[in-house]
Amino acid sequence: MDTPTLPVLERIASALERLSPPPATLEGVDTADAFVWLPERGRLLPIPYVAHVPVDLLRGVDLQRKILIENTEHFARGLPANNAMLWGARGMGKSSLAKGAHALANQVAGKPCTPGKGAIALIEIQREDLATLPLLLSLLRENPRRFILFCDDLSFEKEDRDYKALKSVLDGGIAGRPENVLFYATSNRRHLMPRDMIENERATAISPSEATEEKVSLSDRFGLWLGFYTCEQDTFADMVRSYARARNLTIADEDLMARANEWAITRGSRSGRVAFQFIEDLTAELAEH
Repeated sequence: MDTPTLPVLERIASALERLSPPPATLEGVDTADAFVWLPERGRLLPIPYVAHVPVDLLRGVDLQRKILIENTEHFARGLPANNAMLWGARGMGKSSLAKGAHALANQVAGKPCTPGKGAIALIEIQREDLATLPLLLSLLRENPRRFILFCDDLSFEKEDRDYKALKSVLDGGIAGRPENVLFYATSNRRHLMPRDMIENERATAISPSEATEEKVSLSDRFGLWLGFYTCEQDTFADMVRSYARARNLTIADEDLMARANEWAITRGSRSGRVAFQFIEDLTAELAEH
């Protein structure tokens, strides 16, 4: 080989080395109790503070709250626990309950204020990164900490194949689900896929009963399947009053509810999210006077 070509090849090799992703690692896993999984970097991004609503402020979801908190606390104590799917109406506290249950479990474990010392670490994974779950699990399996993998707003479209990676995780595969890992997900769809897609595939498939079974049955692989439903007027009022008391807002109840109902009408719905947004606006308004 000609000597002049060697520097060129060395530069090419150096460039390829820079472009190749670094080896995946759990470096820094003891620095926080919440992370975001960055598969392109093979790293966990520490999140010093998880934005969540205290679970005792959530209204209209008493049974769901009780079940999920118990499941999470069992997991924190090293007892058997189930993967959980929280599905249903928008704005009714699915994500807030999942994050709040994690925070409460760490408080019950007696280590709420020391970063990286909580009984459970929460790891958020984006829906588009589900294909990297096997890599992440291989890292978590050998770590002494306990982890909840959290995927918010989970759903699948017709040509989506990432559900197979999730199904493998829920089923455990050959290696089995790591004993120190749970999977919590939220979705607005009961079966994680649009109803028209289910009906269309059943109508056009050679074997309609099998056409969507693999995708639809994915939701059945969650040990806990908790439904969240649109709230009634009384529940909405309870939500508003609960948030107002937590903020120590000085306002007559009649005026509070009149304004809350007007706010809900302009949003076209009643939910915990709408109630919280109303209280945010009202808190700022009252602070100006």
